[in-house]
Amino acid sequence: MISRSIVVVGGGAAGFFAAIACAEAAPGAAVTILERSAQFLGKVRISGGGRCNVTHACFDAAGLAARYPRGERALLAPYRRFQAADTVAWFAARSVKLKTERDGRMFPATDSSQTIIECLLRAAESAGVKLWTNAGVVRAARNAASGFAVTLGDGRQMNCDALLLATGGCRAASAGELAVELGHTLAPPVPSLFTFHVDSAWVRELSGVSVPTAHVSIPGLKLRETGPLLLTHWGLSGPVILKLSAWGARELHGLNYQFPVLINWLPELDSEQIAAELRSRRESQPARLVINTPMAPLPGRLWEQLALAAGIPRATRWADLSRPAQHGLVQQLVRTELPVSGKSLNKDEFVTCGGVKLAEVNFKTMESRICPGLYFAGELLDVDGLTGGFNFQAAWTTGWIAGRAMAGVGD
Repeated sequence: MISRSIVVVGGGAAGFFAAIACAEAAPGAAVTILERSAQFLGKVRISGGGRCNVTHACFDAAGLAARYPRGERALLAPYRRFQAADTVAWFAARSVKLKTERDGRMFPATDSSQTIIECLLRAAESAGVKLWTNAGVVRAARNAASGFAVTLGDGRQMNCDALLLATGGCRAASAGELAVELGHTLAPPVPSLFTFHVDSAWVRELSGVSVPTAHVSIPGLKLRETGPLLLTHWGLSGPVILKLSAWGARELHGLNYQFPVLINWLPELDSEQIAAELRSRRESQPARLVINTPMAPLPGRLWEQLALAAGIPRATRWADLSRPAQHGLVQQLVRTELPVSGKSLNKDEFVTCGGVKLAEVNFKTMESRICPGLYFAGELLDVDGLTGGFNFQAAWTTGWIAGRAMAGVGD
């Protein structure tokens, strides 16, 4: 006999994980996923360049929670119940093995997001979850008797005892309309995880050049990160830039994405160590051109442009490098200043910060503190993580907790 009816709005990672957790914990419940598009798990399909960055190999709850510019404190307790190690075990129990790359990102061993999609679809169908596509929800309201009345775009109406909203990030305020209808307020959405536009011609000429470690900071803001940096035809990208954009999402939005960045291309060396290396070159290879002898690990093309930007003529040999020119090169290596003139969203992540305010949700159950029987999971919440699998992990965890809570299972 069916004891409860559960409706999950949103057929993405969080919605599927919640529906599966609920149906497996309460086999008698009627669980339905409503997806507005014609296809489930669309973001899973394209994430990680089609490989799906499932999670990150960070197996400590506090360390994991610390990777979220918004949501760290709220996620700490949930990660003590279901974290990255539990995600790995969940997929392994369903014959999907994950592998760890050097930077900690975890992908299916097949390198195909289709593996994750098929696993989730199989698990949902096996648990008896009903799957509806082309079923966009236009209205949700408290039912006069109990539970909720959900209205679809084609006029159909469904009643349920519990309702989970997992509709994804609020890239526009309209994406959170159902939550607002049910009494919630939204933190204003602004982009997170974006790259920086830089108009300097020499930067754009170096498209495709990368450095393994650079220190990048934004003057006037307490924003600084160290990590791999990629030069592109529009400016700056790579993990170090995406981290900066995540931590500074609201501040950079307030600056209309126009601000200077400072780059230290050799963060493992101080100015005096770099100067000593330059003096050594003047003594050991005086006849060689400065622009043709880069300091490792800087690529030759980048070294050449930095030397030119420091005002060193192309024909300058080490023997002819003056003390002022040497000082200028050191300063260029440790403090290149570039003007940022805009942003581009990272197409594999397209994460926003903003969404349902965290104080309005009980993170022990993911139930609304305002509207009993209403639950949340995933990016609809004002939670966003750094690039590297952290946003999916938040989806798995909040979905699992919400699903178990809707099933009436305590942990």
